[in-house]
Amino acid sequence: MQKKQQEWAEQWSRYKDDSTFLFLEWIHPWTFEDFRGKRVLDAGCGHGSHTAMVAPHAKKIVGVDLNCADIARKEIEPFKNAEVVEGDIAQIRFEEKFDAVFCIGVIHHTDNPAATFKHLASLVKPGGRILIWAYSYEGNFLNRTVVEGLKRWGLLKLPAGLLHALAWLLTLGLYPFVYTIYLLPLQPVLPYFEYFGNFRKLGLKKNVQNVFDKLIAPQTWFLKKEEIAAWFDPETFEDVHLSNYKGVSWRASGTKRG
Repeated sequence: MQKKQQEWAEQWSRYKDDSTFLFLEWIHPWTFEDFRGKRVLDAGCGHGSHTAMVAPHAKKIVGVDLNCADIARKEIEPFKNAEVVEGDIAQIRFEEKFDAVFCIGVIHHTDNPAATFKHLASLVKPGGRILIWAYSYEGNFLNRTVVEGLKRWGLLKLPAGLLHALAWLLTLGLYPFVYTIYLLPLQPVLPYFEYFGNFRKLGLKKNVQNVFDKLIAPQTWFLKKEEIAAWFDPETFEDVHLSNYKGVSWRASGTKRG
């Protein structure tokens, strides 16, 4: 069983992931209508923002999180059809399977992403659907080498408050580049070109949260396209969708065969 990691409570006690347009882009080609009248699982619900977004459309939604269940419960209080359970998404069991399972930005932080996906797929009923959004190996050279290298070197040993201050400094330092060089038609030569398009759409605090997330995450796997494609094997899934998002992540979904 995966150990609890205080870093996530540090993050979600400070921030919330409440950008609706981002959530809808991450779950593409799904829309809110795909949750209409269904029993839904939010695997790794964090702050609970996505659980709250889906609740008005679902018949029932259950959020699961190992580290932030208490935080998420406060977020979903207005919704009678929503609940949050504390547990490890790679092992938790339910008596009844789900019509839809989604896991946004979490599976790449688990001990074993492939095993986690296999378990989440087992929670989907035949004819139900599963969706993940995860960091890609492709397009993330700087994150994989520089950021993760600094974390192994000692960044993670710093107090959360200091990492929070560093996230603010780094984010503010990015703005001059994002609004000058990254406005030029230089996509082939500038790293994270598409990603910084979103940076300009989001508010300062949300951008800080994105940077803080990368600094404080205790472990991160960067997943290759062929790895995720193999998870959605054609004997188990149909109607599979796999697409790159902003050059730095994968969104993948499929319907479980009956």
